[in-house]
Amino acid sequence: MAAALAARPDIALLDIEMPGMDGLAVASALRKQLPACRALMLTTFARPGLVRRAMENGAQGYLLKDAPAADLVRAIRRCVDGMSVIEPGLAIEALAEGANPLSPRECEVLVESARGGTIADVATALSLSEGTVRNHLSAAIQKLDARNRADAARVAKEKGWL
Repeated sequence: MAAALAARPDIALLDIEMPGMDGLAVASALRKQLPACRALMLTTFARPGLVRRAMENGAQGYLLKDAPAADLVRAIRRCVDGMSVIEPGLAIEALAEGANPLSPRECEVLVESARGGTIADVATALSLSEGTVRNHLSAAIQKLDARNRADAARVAKEKGWL
């Protein structure tokens, strides 16, 4: 963000995983702090949920790193011109997948739970009661048709919701 604020670029190429802030957080910060700068995600993560999250966070495009160079050039030009660009197959999958059924708190509980701690550990880390943690995990497991909390976290991560 410091480099973007100093250089004030027309477009920023971001990856989902980057040192410091992840690309989703940078896209959101750019939208707020440099609204004229377009964010284009260029990543290896072909997950429909990540496409949706990137666009919700302010990205104008989502392209895979294995796309031909000509596609990247075309995507950059389109984004600078104010258009959105999404890898066609991923756009279809993102629409078919639908929105993330998990609440923000359920996501938070799943992320913390995936670190391997007990219910008490999760409750302490999130300043919640153990009963509240159990309720959120139960809801997430049910919504994702998962076997247990580890399976729920795996499913949500694979779909790009965490």
